[in-house]
Amino acid sequence: MLAAAFWCLFISIAALAVPLPEDAPILISEPGSTRALLETKRSSDAGTTIVKPGSDTIVTVFVTNIELLKYEGATAFRADIQDSRYYRYPLQVISLQPLADRPWVYALRFRLHSEMAAVGDALLRVTWRGMSSNRVRIAIGHQGGKMPDDEGAVPTPMPDVAPGHPATEARVGLPWTGDRVRFMTQATFGPHTSLEYRLRRIGYSTWLEEQMEEKRDANGDLRYSTFPYPAIPPMGVVPPPDCNGTFGVGDPTDRYTLCFRDHYTMFPLQNWFYREALYGEDQQLRRRVSWALSQIFVVGGREVIQTGRMIPYLKVLDRNAFGNYRNLLRDITLNPAMGAYLDMAISTVQAPNENYAREILQLFSIGVDVLNPDGTPRLDQNGNRIPTYDQNIVNNFTKVLTGWTFCNTAGCPNAQPGIVNYIDNLRLNPANHDTSQKVLFGGTVLPAGQSGDADFDQALDNIFYHPNVGPFVSKLLIQQLVTSNPTPAYVGRVAAVFNSNSSGVRGDMKAVIRAILLDPEARGNFKTDPDYGHLREPVLFVTNVVRPFNPMANTGATVACGGLSDGVLNIASLPLEQDVFMPPTVFNYYPMDYIIPGTNLAGPEFGIFSTGTALKRPNFVNQMAPPGSTVVGGIPRNINAPVNTNINYAPCGTKIDLSRFQTLASSDTTGEALVQALNVEMLHGGMSAAMRSDILTAVQAVSSANPLKRARTAFYLVATSPQFQVQR
Repeated sequence: MLAAAFWCLFISIAALAVPLPEDAPILISEPGSTRALLETKRSSDAGTTIVKPGSDTIVTVFVTNIELLKYEGATAFRADIQDSRYYRYPLQVISLQPLADRPWVYALRFRLHSEMAAVGDALLRVTWRGMSSNRVRIAIGHQGGKMPDDEGAVPTPMPDVAPGHPATEARVGLPWTGDRVRFMTQATFGPHTSLEYRLRRIGYSTWLEEQMEEKRDANGDLRYSTFPYPAIPPMGVVPPPDCNGTFGVGDPTDRYTLCFRDHYTMFPLQNWFYREALYGEDQQLRRRVSWALSQIFVVGGREVIQTGRMIPYLKVLDRNAFGNYRNLLRDITLNPAMGAYLDMAISTVQAPNENYAREILQLFSIGVDVLNPDGTPRLDQNGNRIPTYDQNIVNNFTKVLTGWTFCNTAGCPNAQPGIVNYIDNLRLNPANHDTSQKVLFGGTVLPAGQSGDADFDQALDNIFYHPNVGPFVSKLLIQQLVTSNPTPAYVGRVAAVFNSNSSGVRGDMKAVIRAILLDPEARGNFKTDPDYGHLREPVLFVTNVVRPFNPMANTGATVACGGLSDGVLNIASLPLEQDVFMPPTVFNYYPMDYIIPGTNLAGPEFGIFSTGTALKRPNFVNQMAPPGSTVVGGIPRNINAPVNTNINYAPCGTKIDLSRFQTLASSDTTGEALVQALNVEMLHGGMSAAMRSDILTAVQAVSSANPLKRARTAFYLVATSPQFQVQR
């Protein structure tokens, strides 16, 4: 059932008939035919275009209509063949070289997939920067079979002149361009009209600079959020009698009704997060990057338990989102919530604990395999991956990280009797630090007798300067913000910026985030590569359904709500297996290396996508804007007692506003304007002709005298479509 759900979603997307973008690569065919013009080192018979199956077969095809960056080559391209059973076979691209007599045409060589049999005619595709080429016919083993050409396929013979390229679209231009909408989905928690207008006016680069510049509050202090962090301090491990959520004989009434839930659950922090995501305009990018970092440097609220303990951890991520990765490594290592979660705070020379030492290497910086600069695994002479470290390395880093514990002694600014200090950094107790010699990466020796602070700084440098860090971290951030399957070329370009920004500084997060979001593989009006993008994780699905449509407090909200949502939206992402700040393991809500069953594609978010959660996504859309009803919809106010145990408690509620689309439904009774507006604003103009026809049919089946139902019907069908589920 689960695999079927995966395939249903991906096949629906891959099968779309989408026009070829003007700047998409073009595979060259034989004159007067859609059959590929090719050369091969092995063929069934000399002089034929039949390709013999087998992984030792090397095929050369020809591609044009591409303009490469300096050093961009074969690693920027992918290729696959689809047979008549709709099986797709990924191909190993070996080289890309311009032709001497036609430098605008490139010879692309690939190795045939080892499991591909003599299937007859199949369709070959090349992808580049998220765009698919035309598909040309290729005969494997023999000609013929039941594989039809793509609809609208035409011959693309060898060009005698270089193809013309349209000028890059100016950033100030038409509203709601596909690229601008895509940028908003990658850099924020969802597009909306005022942000679209601002980007159109000032451009991406200026907006990024605005987002990354320091913000200060009314007191002149640095500010990393739009709304203040919840003013909830850490409490004791055992809830005190006046904050335990119960009352009775010998058990006094809590100091205030919500005391237990505010202090001993993630509820207030989750609401704060969603309000930031919906309304925090000057911190959208910081919040999006911080959310991505929280899924790399994982701390789970299930173990930390208290909002007051988690807030300092989130401040570390927020503060360092546009800082330097070396500082982020230091600050997160000394954060008490991380120290408690991964046991560094209890690791001593007498009882060493390797948990944090292992995870800082495996998950936070280097990974388990030696990488090339473009993020691909380096292989030994037998074709096997090379491990980055062994148990001996882990043991030595464990020694380095002994002796740090909670800052509960004199001199700790936030120490309080009986309450573990989760605000100040961990403090070294020299008596508990292992002072023996340590040998780290590259044979670096930390001499015996050295102080714990010296060990710590040198060990972090040893990690930070490991050549794996740039490609490892860059790929993780690309997967979170842009696409689950970036090309090695994309990873390599970003990793090069991580390794050295324009001033020669390593680990500059500002430069890295700019490189990710402005890379040509991220930008472009159309992305037709079926493997491009990533499934919207539940949080991004929820915010992209709500934020673009003027979210506000629901009916009956008091003046205290200010017309805004209370942020009680975790009740929407929780059933979809994403409980904000409550990941089940240190490996996040889903493993970042998750491979979609039956494919070779990374799809991390599919790790929590099941038949059950697939059905709950449409339920949420229906709740926000029920097409078959005139009720307000959304998440209603819910102040039913007892509020301390009411998990749906929502003092303001949340609803969305489709009045703009309702107006379109009224002014154009054909429904065309309504559907097109949703197409450009939710699908960046990528709606297929078949999907458009189906939605128009459904809209037109609703009386034109009922524009509310028409608007909700169209919105529901777009928001529940496979095309919207995958951020492309």
